[in-house]
Order: sequence, then C-alpha cells, then structure tokens
Amino acid sequence: MGLITQILSAIFGGGRNVVAETAQVFRVNAEADANRAVGLREQALTQFGQEFLAPRRSRFDGLMDGINRLPRPALALGTLALFIAAMVDPLWFAARMTGIALVPEPLWWLLGVIVSFYFGARHQAKGQEFQRDLARVAASAVDVSRQIDALDVQRADIPAPANPALADWRSTQN
Repeated sequence: MGLITQILSAIFGGGRNVVAETAQVFRVNAEADANRAVGLREQALTQFGQEFLAPRRSRFDGLMDGINRLPRPALALGTLALFIAAMVDPLWFAARMTGIALVPEPLWWLLGVIVSFYFGARHQAKGQEFQRDLARVAASAVDVSRQIDALDVQRADIPAPANPALADWRSTQN
C-alpha cells in the first residue's frame, strides 16, 4: 500500500496533476476553451442585439409611418376591387370607366407626377435611413476592434506547446 501511495503522490500529489499538465502541452484545455467560447458567443450576441435596437420614436412618427404605408396596399386592393366590380356588375363598372375616360390627359400626367414623387421621396427617405444605420454601425467598429483585441488577449492565455528539441534547433539556426 505504501508503494502505491508514493507513486500516486508523485503523479498527483502536491496539489498538482502531472498527467493533466502534460496533456495540456499537446491538447488545448477543453474547459478553458469552452469558457472562452462562451464569452465570445455572449459578446457576439450582445453586439448583434444592439445593432437591432430601434431608436425611440414618438407616437406621431409611428402614426405617420402607418399613414405612409397605406398607399401601396390601397392601390393594390383598389385594383383588385375594380376587377371584382367588373365581374359583379359590369354596367356599373362601365359607367365608372366611362367617367374616367373623360378625365383630361394633363390631369393624368399630374397624377403620375404626384405618385412618382411620393414613391420616389419614400424610396429616398428609406435609402437615407439605411445610410445612417450603416454609418452608425461603421462608427461602432472601434468598439468591435477593442472586443477582438480582448479576445486575442484571452487566446494568449493558452499555453504554447513546449518542445525542447524544437527550441534547441531554433537556437542553432540563429
């Protein structure tokens, strides 16, 4: 019993685990690697979540956005309603289309300009909002760079495998 105790004390004694320490030279410590991966995932999820936080907006802004979203569905549903009306009551539909045929051509041009400006202005506003979001994300690049540097520091905690023969060979090469 004493011999076995001495052998086990030599391997695992003194609060050390020689087997684990030796294995870490050849293989990454799985527990430390998992802890680093959890930290990396948490930081990535936090950053991802912050990118999608919308700025606080007033009720008026929400109402105006809702009103601005009405014309396209109204035009689409109105066109479908015209097709349904033509099938349900062709005489009623023909009377309405005759009235539309009496609208002078300059008024059609004016309607075209108004609709074009409306959708063009909306497209431009959405494009500018997208560019502002891109600029905000680009401005956060400094914070992302700092986070990457912090992760690199954590990676530096991984012990490099020690190979005395390689170190000796390198010293002879210089």
